[in-house]
This record gives sequence, structure tokens and C-alpha cells, in this order.
Amino acid sequence: MIGDLHCHTTLSDGSLGIEEVIVQAKRMKLDYLAITDHDTLASSSRAQILAERYGINIIPAVELSAWDKTRKEKVHILCYAPQKPDRLEGLCLKSCQIRTECAKDMIKKVMEQYPIPEDAVRPYTKGSKSIFKQHIMRALVNYGYATELYGSINDRLFGYPDGECLVTREYPDVNFVLDLIHSSKGVAVMAHPYMFGYGNIELLDELIEKGKLDGVEVFHYSADKEQQESLLKKCEDNGLIATGGSDFHGLYNAVPTHIGSRFTDDDNMKKLLALIKQNRSKAKKHYAG
Repeated sequence: MIGDLHCHTTLSDGSLGIEEVIVQAKRMKLDYLAITDHDTLASSSRAQILAERYGINIIPAVELSAWDKTRKEKVHILCYAPQKPDRLEGLCLKSCQIRTECAKDMIKKVMEQYPIPEDAVRPYTKGSKSIFKQHIMRALVNYGYATELYGSINDRLFGYPDGECLVTREYPDVNFVLDLIHSSKGVAVMAHPYMFGYGNIELLDELIEKGKLDGVEVFHYSADKEQQESLLKKCEDNGLIATGGSDFHGLYNAVPTHIGSRFTDDDNMKKLLALIKQNRSKAKKHYAG
């Protein structure tokens, strides 16, 4: 039993739709799939229907944007199977609004350098709950100002932390986000702690010490073998679930990564499913009370 617990669709910054992602997951012989679009659970209902059609198990999920106020760094937290998803709606709406406001400011800055139409980015955001840097780069490619989504132009315009057109704002505090996940009876996992531009290892240790995490995304392309072993030890020493996922974005992948290229193994899938079952039981007792 294996699962890819990190992938994206056109609802955020992926290039494939929900059905295409699910069909590919089935083709890759995955038992479980979690669609983790940024700051939206909008895929959940349709994904469950399609999953039944294609014979694969879907875990409702979302990748939530957060902010480490101590280190002034962004953080991504994966939330799995929230039993009270309505408690996350306000957080998701706020984060999508923050991202879209930043994107609109970035588009204005880009237009000062490149004479593209004001609505050039819009065709690539259909269905998405936000506007992403990748959508802006795709417009620049379409108008002939770049030949690739990632390269020297992307680095100059949007490279972290001082890209010429990069606009960032603080997202909700990571401690607040984690508390809200647990209030929703969801499972909280820190995403890609070694990803460039996040620098979350110190924060990871801090959150583990506070007992605020249920797991860590160990198997991700951003972590080399030695780093994965270090994360695995943290999980073993602290009773945390070690997850894995491809972080698939399709056309918008920053590096080659396909659905199923990284996954959560049988032992950790069982731990995750057991915790989801436990949370479901708690939620039912709460409603009964």
C-alpha cells in the first residue's frame, strides 16, 4: 500500500485537471492519492466521485500557506482529511487573497519591463483559486519574451528573495495554522523542510518540541539522501509520520517530477490512516455531544 500525498491541479498551480491527475495516479498503480492544491479544498468532492470511478483512494487534503514570524520565512503545511473542513475556509480565502494581491502587483511590475496586455495572464488562471508566478511566466513565454518557465528571466524577475518583480507578504502565523488544522480534526504535516527559500529546519525542531506536528514530508525531491535520513530519524525519535509525495505540478514543475515519483510507504500510510480514523471518531463524538 503506497500513496503520493502531494500533488497539484489547475485549481492552484498545476497544469492538469483533477481527472487527469487521478487517472495518472491509477496508471502509476498508486493505492492512495492526496490532491494538495494551495489554500483550497475545492477538489475534494469531485475527486472522491472520480476516485470511485477509477478505483483509487483519495485523501482530502490542502497545502496551507503560513509564516514563521521568528525567522521571517514562508512555511507550507500539508493538512490531510480535516473532519471539519469548514473551519479552514476563512484561512484559505485569506491566503488566496494575499497571493492574488501579490500577483497583481507583480504583473504591474512585469508590464513596466515587457509590453504585454493587461489580461495576458488570465487565460492561464482559469479554474485556479489564485494567480501564481508560473502563470505570469507562461504569459511571457507566450509573448516571446522567454523560452522557458524556469531560467534566467524567471530568476531575475521572481528569484527569492530579491527578484526585480517579486512581491511577498506575510501569510497567517504557522502556529495559528497548525492550531486551526487540529481544530478541524485534520492531520498536520510540514511540507518539504529543505526546499530552497523556506529554511524550515529550525522551525521544524521547534514545532516538534511543542508537539504541534503529526508528521514531516521526508521523501521530497528537495531533500537529498542524507537530509532524508535526518528527517526520518526526527520522525522515528518523536513518533511522527514520515510522508512522501511527488509535489507534481505538470507543466509548472520546477524540476522533473511525475506522479508517484516519491511516495509514502506502507508502514507510514497505515499510521496516517489510523490517525485519520481516530480524528473521525473524535469528530463524531463531538457532534453527538
